[in-house]
Amino acid sequence: MLCPMVTLAAVTAELERIAPLRLAADWDAVGLLVGTRREPIARILTCLTVTAAVVAEAVERRIDLVVTHHPIPFKPVARLTAATPTGSLLLDLATAGIGVWSSHTAWDSAAGGINDQLATLLGLEEVAPVVADATDPTVGFGRMGLAGCRPDHLSGGDVTVGDVTARLSSHLGTPGAFLTGDRHRPAGRVGIVCGSGGDCLAEVVRAGCSTLVTGEIRLHDALAASHQDLAVVAVGHQASEQFAMAALGRRLEAALPDLICLTSRADHDPLVWMPNPG
Repeated sequence: MLCPMVTLAAVTAELERIAPLRLAADWDAVGLLVGTRREPIARILTCLTVTAAVVAEAVERRIDLVVTHHPIPFKPVARLTAATPTGSLLLDLATAGIGVWSSHTAWDSAAGGINDQLATLLGLEEVAPVVADATDPTVGFGRMGLAGCRPDHLSGGDVTVGDVTARLSSHLGTPGAFLTGDRHRPAGRVGIVCGSGGDCLAEVVRAGCSTLVTGEIRLHDALAASHQDLAVVAVGHQASEQFAMAALGRRLEAALPDLICLTSRADHDPLVWMPNPG
């Protein structure tokens, strides 16, 4: 009896069906970034970022293809040597015959992608893209929706910026979040840009949002947001995206049942919150 086979072409076609690469930003590096010499594809590892620990894990767990959110390589490399972190990782992957795929901003923007999942987590209503795709207006850059009213057990009234922050931190398992603006004011229309959203203030404000949920934001962008009366909730870059990589693996496994999709155990946030011991 022949064993079922899942080809690399079938895997990449499904990944592109889930997150069409045309939705990626024009500056992005997406798709198959490192080829694999392994056929059939049996085991996939999802992660947010490829690090030395993730590569070692991929080798140990006999992975054929790493599906990472953050691309590697992101920029063109003039030479491939172990003298640079990127070169060292790529050489280790190539030596082990492990491929790399990244959907990155396509997965941010896709139906059911990261920003959609964050909107669902926050219970937003009338969800739509911040900037709609020209071909399919139901998807596109970012998401936005109305925060609405508190459930009865929270004493009614409008959902506040503080409520959004607490819900986000609780669901993503973070010790808190950075906040710009009055936590007690109504959240109103909430814009969502996972990862780093500080460069997108103009689009979010133009779309009529009162609050921006993102991963991280630079000081001067936070000041610019305050100047425009835009509250910002920044829960951490890793936290705003990592949870959705396991979901991508589950969707891929559901579509291709002969595939084994594992979530990286070595993929950790390099920034750790340390409470003041005093």
